[in-house]
Amino acid sequence: MSISLEQAQSIVSAALAHARAQDFKPLTVAVLDPGGALVALGREDGSGFLRPDVATSKAYGVLGLGMDSRAIAARAADSAEFFTSVAALTGGKVFSVPGGVFIHDDAGTLLGAAGASGDASTADEEAVVAGIRAAGLTPRTGAE
Repeated sequence: MSISLEQAQSIVSAALAHARAQDFKPLTVAVLDPGGALVALGREDGSGFLRPDVATSKAYGVLGLGMDSRAIAARAADSAEFFTSVAALTGGKVFSVPGGVFIHDDAGTLLGAAGASGDASTADEEAVVAGIRAAGLTPRTGAE
């Protein structure tokens, strides 16, 4: 099972609405299916041109490594060689900071992942979590 376009667009819209309500810096939000393919992306006015790549990389990393972005950050801190190797292997498509979040349905099935970039990593993650919840789905960040 995979995230639908409608669900992905709902996550993007709700995450960006949350960011505006919290007065975050302009964000970009990406939603990927379980295979790492982009399903939806939204980039607010004023969000830098590299932000789509960063947001996508946050989601891609959690899917590709099968661990939440907090665990990736801890692993990178504990073993710089591991993270350097992963970054080289993926052409830099993995980021080691919060902001990449798994998306599950009510049954616990993995539907994909979402990532955001534009503000502090914790704010990026907060916006994505809000977007996933607003879409009626379950986020997994590693902070639960």
